[in-house]
Amino acid sequence: QPKRRVMGQGSGFVFRLNNGFISDSSYILTNNHVVEGADKILITFQDGSEYKATVKGTDPKSDIAILEIKTNEHPALKMGDSNQLEVGEWVVALGNPFGLSHTLTAGVVSAKGRSGLGINDYEDFIQTDAAINPGNSGGPLVNLDGEVVGINTAIFSRSGCYMGVGFAIPVNLAKNIASQLIDDGEVTRGYLGIVIQTLTPDLADSFDIRNKEGILVAQVSPDTPAEKA
Repeated sequence: QPKRRVMGQGSGFVFRLNNGFISDSSYILTNNHVVEGADKILITFQDGSEYKATVKGTDPKSDIAILEIKTNEHPALKMGDSNQLEVGEWVVALGNPFGLSHTLTAGVVSAKGRSGLGINDYEDFIQTDAAINPGNSGGPLVNLDGEVVGINTAIFSRSGCYMGVGFAIPVNLAKNIASQLIDDGEVTRGYLGIVIQTLTPDLADSFDIRNKEGILVAQVSPDTPAEKA
């Protein structure tokens, strides 16, 4: 059987420009699942210009990828501070839903710090009701000052399409990972060596914990800093 070729679509945005004597390039931030396994990557801008892109680095654990194109003709978006986001704040999602390029949708920040969704290994999602659909992945979530505050990544849906609940990776998390991927080609993380579990009301009662705050250390892995401590 001949190999079946599939063309995938996603979104991304220029976030850093590199000007030098040898080469000028732009770095594009997107999701790892947008480019994972791709043989060729083609970037199309709103003015119709197209560029072949190379993968500068990927981090599947956080679903972040950095692409590089050999031009600096397109401006980089300004990066904001996702820690300053407040629930109820207006945000705008930009992307390529269903191949409808450069689509803008608006909504609010519905919640912050969403985790335990089973989407990525490292989760601290911004939840928003700005419409996010297949093809939006990797696009910017922007505040009303025009600053990127998140990277649109996933949706919660029973149909596979928008149902009012979307998730974005906070830009503060993405900036740290992106810098390491550009400078070192990989991400280095510290670790404790413990398995944690949410402290539910039932668990708190079983341990006779009155304030019901904190987490449960469910397991300490062997030969780790946590075991030594």
